[in-house]
Amino acid sequence: MPADTDPAVLPQPARPHPLKAAPRKPAPRSVEETGLPFLFLTELLGKMLALRGQLRLAELAALSKLPPSVLDPLLAFLRTEKLAEIGRRGASGTDADLYYHLTEAGRQRALDALQRDAYAGPAPVTLADYAAQVQQDSVRHIGISRERMQDVMGHLVISPELLGQLGAALNSGRAMFVHGPAGSGKTYLAERLRLLLQGEITLPYALMVDGAVIALYDPLVHSMMEEGVPPPGMFDRRAPRDQRWLRSARPAVLTGGELTLDMLDLRFDAASRLYLAPPHLKANGGVFIIDDLGRQRCSPSELMNRWIVPMDRHLDFLALQSGYKFPIPFDVTVVFSSNLAPAELADAAFLRRLGYKIHVGALTEAQYQRVFQLQCEQLAIPYAEEHFRYLLEQLHGAQQRPLMACYPRDILGQVCDLARYQGCAPQLGRPVLDWAWNNYFTGA
Repeated sequence: MPADTDPAVLPQPARPHPLKAAPRKPAPRSVEETGLPFLFLTELLGKMLALRGQLRLAELAALSKLPPSVLDPLLAFLRTEKLAEIGRRGASGTDADLYYHLTEAGRQRALDALQRDAYAGPAPVTLADYAAQVQQDSVRHIGISRERMQDVMGHLVISPELLGQLGAALNSGRAMFVHGPAGSGKTYLAERLRLLLQGEITLPYALMVDGAVIALYDPLVHSMMEEGVPPPGMFDRRAPRDQRWLRSARPAVLTGGELTLDMLDLRFDAASRLYLAPPHLKANGGVFIIDDLGRQRCSPSELMNRWIVPMDRHLDFLALQSGYKFPIPFDVTVVFSSNLAPAELADAAFLRRLGYKIHVGALTEAQYQRVFQLQCEQLAIPYAEEHFRYLLEQLHGAQQRPLMACYPRDILGQVCDLARYQGCAPQLGRPVLDWAWNNYFTGA
């Protein structure tokens, strides 16, 4: 399997080129063009000022990602209502260098708002705008060719048939179920799928739904691909684009045994007073990998039934703490990975919705030898044919152990561990292979 075993609707008839970036969204020139309520934006500015004391216009623009032409009427309203005032001018003496701070009445109102919802980051975008952008950047537009698959995965020790299955599955836009015995390389392959996701997506920092804000951008999930981004605390006045949106590589989110049904719902964290987006919402435009299916605290049937509607309709439904329920795009390639066979985990109704059931099994002898050789090179262990034959025939053969992709890494890793302890260079030999084998498999 891996050569280096180191360890988230039908296609459209007309697909854009997968590497072609979408045009940047124009910057709003007025409050109305943001699509957001006037009073919501004044409250957002009030929360920023309450948390930071006083700010210049340029600093408010950098924090809110809104241009001065949008902020001017908002600040004028706050001043008219005696909620904010100008504290002092900066060194330049221009209007752009004015410092704003809240009055006592403004501060109390802002603190009340923070108690309800502590979000005080970049201005959100509307759900309708987000849904339209997700459709434009759909993961179903990528298109994986044989050449692309070879470029990304060709160095792995893997059969062409398995590569073909993975490529076709990604092109289908449907979920896939990768199954096979432990150690066969399922998780490694699933994680490598992110490298096949060509192109970028455009995503907002946050969404506004029925007056609530849901933070969407996550630096642990989204890799920013902006060029010429201004330094922190600066607003690029020259940029004609809407800075509430950013460009990111297509995301890949991996979850495992820690996944629960609650994690797949929109949650309002009482401590931070913020809405937390579920992982599959952050993964829109990319892949969502559910590893070790069957080891979660909820039953496999409960977890898989949660995905029936989203996988069928490419639409999920989330709810605010107020009870307001709303649809959200579900533009994700879901990858289920499990040691169990599909029939052991789900009924026929769900299995029908899984476009591809891909089995990853033991390696052939030739593949296993190649993985062993490559792992020797990586660990600087001199390869010897006689010692590999001993491992294959006397150890694997005697115990009828299948040739799993993870074994060379794990066994040779123990050879290196012993060599470091003894203060010598790692070498292959029957005694050290026996020692590593017994450590690894005793009791297994």
